[in-house]
Amino acid sequence: MNSALRVLTVLGCSILLTFAAGWAFDLLLRRADARHPETPLWNLLRRCRHALQIVLLAALLKGAHRQIAWPPLQDHAAAVGRVLSLTLIGAGAWLMVAVASAVVESGYARYATATATRDPARLRRVRTQVTLIMRVVTVVVAVVAVAAMLVTFPSFRALGTSVLASAGIIGIVAGVAAQSTLGNLFAGFQIAFGDMVRIGDTVVVAGEWGVVEDITLTFLAVRTWDERRITMPVSYFTTRPFENWSRGGVQMTGSVFLHCDHRVPVDLMRDKAEEILHGCKEWDGRAWDLAVTETTPSTVVLRVIVTAKDPDDLWTVRCVVREQLVAWLAEKHPHALPRVLLDPAPGPGG
Repeated sequence: MNSALRVLTVLGCSILLTFAAGWAFDLLLRRADARHPETPLWNLLRRCRHALQIVLLAALLKGAHRQIAWPPLQDHAAAVGRVLSLTLIGAGAWLMVAVASAVVESGYARYATATATRDPARLRRVRTQVTLIMRVVTVVVAVVAVAAMLVTFPSFRALGTSVLASAGIIGIVAGVAAQSTLGNLFAGFQIAFGDMVRIGDTVVVAGEWGVVEDITLTFLAVRTWDERRITMPVSYFTTRPFENWSRGGVQMTGSVFLHCDHRVPVDLMRDKAEEILHGCKEWDGRAWDLAVTETTPSTVVLRVIVTAKDPDDLWTVRCVVREQLVAWLAEKHPHALPRVLLDPAPGPGG
């Protein structure tokens, strides 16, 4: 009975100490956040509270479980110790990732606050780098944690000796088998730090127009205009040409082509195009032009040049200009619309 009471006492005290430490940790962070509202680090670190509590509880129980003279526990002391060790390692890895994530996010938030209005393209580049760095850190910590867990099992320690003896052969086989994966991994680093493509960039890949939504270590997701997601390996962007409409700035210049009859009033159409652009809020006012760029036996080709502050607005401006010019021609100058002329075939005498 005394042994069982001792178990309950140790367990209860460990839980109380864990909750008290978590409460004190959260209180200190809230006070620090109130004193320094310009730094989001303290509020972000509050997310580490649960991981810290599990680490403390596992450490307390691991240090005290062997001192409890309770027969059922003593008979399984090795198994209990191993479970607590595994819990401690897993919670420690979780805590490390949470702390690293809070520090990185805090730095990015402060950088974003100072840079967002001056250089959005640079902000997207840093965001891409931060995302990939955090994923690398998570993978590394997870691999180390799994390796540390395996070392706690004696059978795996013995197996490790024989595995190391053939590490050269295994490394060659693994390198050949994972060649594609490793290529994508290094391509992910090249994209992150080579500033080739960033989260939020407007790109054209494989004939599809879309916005880069997510970049991982091996895959990149593009959201198309119709809400589809195109997922492709990051090595695609390091081995094939693609269009990046956000590279070097997001301002864009686009064109609208119209096929008209030879009798089209070009000067009046030019005045109408200017009127349409001045009434379109998406036009940034930088430049515009209308000119006849080509003629065919039945039509002339007119090209309207327009500008906008980003690809989305450019698409809207082009659609507005195209729609309103066609409607204006149909209403005011229907003779200027293209038509197919059919002449009757000449008779035998003609």
